[in-house]
Amino acid sequence: MELRQLQYFVKVARKQHVTNAAEELHVAQSAISRQIHQLEEELGVPLFVRKGRNLQLTSVGKLFLERIEVVLADMERAVSEVREFLDPEAGEIRIGFPHSLGIYLLPTVVASFRQSHPNVKFRLRQGTYNSLIRDVMKGEIDLSFISPFPEKHLYVSGRLLLQEELYAILPQGHKLADNETIRLEQLREESFVMFSDEYSLRNIVLEACAKAGFVPRIGFEGEETDTIRGLVAAGVGVSLLPEMALTEISQLQPAKVRVIEPLVTRSVGLIQRTGDKLPLVAEMFQHFLFDHFQEN
Repeated sequence: MELRQLQYFVKVARKQHVTNAAEELHVAQSAISRQIHQLEEELGVPLFVRKGRNLQLTSVGKLFLERIEVVLADMERAVSEVREFLDPEAGEIRIGFPHSLGIYLLPTVVASFRQSHPNVKFRLRQGTYNSLIRDVMKGEIDLSFISPFPEKHLYVSGRLLLQEELYAILPQGHKLADNETIRLEQLREESFVMFSDEYSLRNIVLEACAKAGFVPRIGFEGEETDTIRGLVAAGVGVSLLPEMALTEISQLQPAKVRVIEPLVTRSVGLIQRTGDKLPLVAEMFQHFLFDHFQEN
């Protein structure tokens, strides 16, 4: 079993197509097909089945992919660690983040860190709560900002960085837009613009509304804070967003009002794979983040 076979297998599994995999890898389709065939012969089981023009993983193929992705990520990390041993200031940090932290927090801390470590590179991956935890578990990223912070998890661990308040956002012409504070119950009859199911902010809003004694009427759903903020500003509904997601000024700007009953917050933390030793450069960044949030 060769490393090249495993790399080809993972690429085809992700692309579900030999042609697309070959184009991305800059190799001939026949070379990929031959290596996949040899891998299946060595394992003694088919890893793919053809469905139309695409290839889909068999049940054994899915299991094999899950294991091999971890192995390849560990090999990539081993190579990075050797390079960082020679020069940690020229290393690469692989870090994940939810979209709501990519507007202000992530650019701020990366820029601050690079003032002292200008040659360090960052490989960034945006994702949902579950996808970020999965990527940390698989070793595809070293660290990840996460919200809410998982206090107890079998495979990831880390540290709580901050508690952030969520604000009600309303169209500028809304009757409550000029209030300094509101009770969430005052939005009972409104149409809400919400995140879709896989986003943790949706559950935070739903739980807050339940505490206020009502189930929100959902008029629109979105996947990015910019979309939700823009729809609210356009007058199609109301929502709740973290304060950091409201720092950017745009042409369509909603009114921001503090919610005092109940107080709505989210936890933000930093996680890594439990039991893992981070690459030196990632460990430097981790300590930088801990100091940064402790001071601020």
